[in-house]
Amino acid sequence: MFDNLSSKLDKALHVLKGHGRITEVNVAETMKEVRRALLDADVNYKIAKQFTNRVKEKALGQNVLTALKPGQLMVKIVKDELTELMGGQAEGLNLTGTPTVILMSGLQGSGKTTFSGKLANWLKSKKTKQPLLVAADVYRPAAIDQLKVVGEQIGVDVYTELENKNPVEIAKNAIAYAKKNGKNVVIIDTAGRLAVDEEMMNEIAAIHKAVKPQETLFVVDAMTGQDAVNTAKAFNDRLDFEGVILTKLDGDARGGAALSIKSVVNKPIKFIGTGEKMTDIDVFHPDRMADRILGMGDVISLVERAQEQFDEEEARKLQKKIAKNQFGFDDFLKQIQQIKKMGNIKDLMGMIPGMGKAMKGVDIDDDAFKGIEAIIYSMTPDERRNPAIINGSRKKRIARGSGSSVTEVNQLLKQFNQMAKMMKMMQGGKGKAMMNMFKGMR
Repeated sequence: MFDNLSSKLDKALHVLKGHGRITEVNVAETMKEVRRALLDADVNYKIAKQFTNRVKEKALGQNVLTALKPGQLMVKIVKDELTELMGGQAEGLNLTGTPTVILMSGLQGSGKTTFSGKLANWLKSKKTKQPLLVAADVYRPAAIDQLKVVGEQIGVDVYTELENKNPVEIAKNAIAYAKKNGKNVVIIDTAGRLAVDEEMMNEIAAIHKAVKPQETLFVVDAMTGQDAVNTAKAFNDRLDFEGVILTKLDGDARGGAALSIKSVVNKPIKFIGTGEKMTDIDVFHPDRMADRILGMGDVISLVERAQEQFDEEEARKLQKKIAKNQFGFDDFLKQIQQIKKMGNIKDLMGMIPGMGKAMKGVDIDDDAFKGIEAIIYSMTPDERRNPAIINGSRKKRIARGSGSSVTEVNQLLKQFNQMAKMMKMMQGGKGKAMMNMFKGMR
């Protein structure tokens, strides 16, 4: 997502980023290109025009034309305005109440049921939360079964009443069940429709009135662009929800919904869905998203994801092995598993400054490590513990067992040896300082 917008904004700001002379005329021309880029991203025309007018006013008001580095100042103004356009700052969930009740709303196909599971899994990871999923969609075939599968996958209980066709009763009974069974968050998955209709609105309004949720969240498919914004407005006019969830941001969405929705409904985007896995959920940070749109990466989110997978005890064991030259392929496999848990590989690469542009058009398979894992699993336990014993005949056997070539086995061994040397070097001096700094960020 945002690849096309990022590319066009980069092109529009190219002249101003350089060291050439900047005039009021080329600032105005650049803003025309920025507005065109926003319109291509399916941003509402009125919002795009207001955005570029604000940027132009601020640029001229801050003496960009006479600044020492006018291009950099101009990019900062665009970044700040993008941040404000998307909400300014991250908005958390209101988790008061015993239990906290979260009502999920949205159209059918928006990813509401799946995201209910992701949210439950995210809350469960906070250790103090015991979520309960509630199947209140009594119309869509297999909706209850889908939620059960999601619940089993993440280890969260799902409340169902198979014979009851009254979603208001189901929701009220689920809250009573949660109170009796120590569940402190109740996530109610409601029915969606293919389009906004009166029956749907009446039903979800009745559930809302009956359970008085602390959070009513509107789930919207980012792929639907400006239609998503219009649907959000229709829901908000009736429900007055607390926040928006944008799903499918890993797809080919143009970004218009993310950029426009706050201005239209005046409600924050609270979470985004970035993939199909239950762990592919992120708190929405407008400033970090603005950085990514402008090709500056998102190092903070990358560090946060790494910290979630960081195990201090495992890190200590690994440090001892590296110090004694005992780092082997079993340890390497553990590192791969941790990276995979951090999320979609292309998404992670996009968080590194400059990499978003470099990765444009490059398709990275989420199973990018599969070939490496196959080679490692084709090694004997002794070979994994002590790679130095892998000779020519062993390489041939490993290549046959993994469906790869001897050249690929050699490449992996070379890369592994280089990494082992680098990790050894990291044990002293600057390396230790960096590791301590990383621990201090926890």
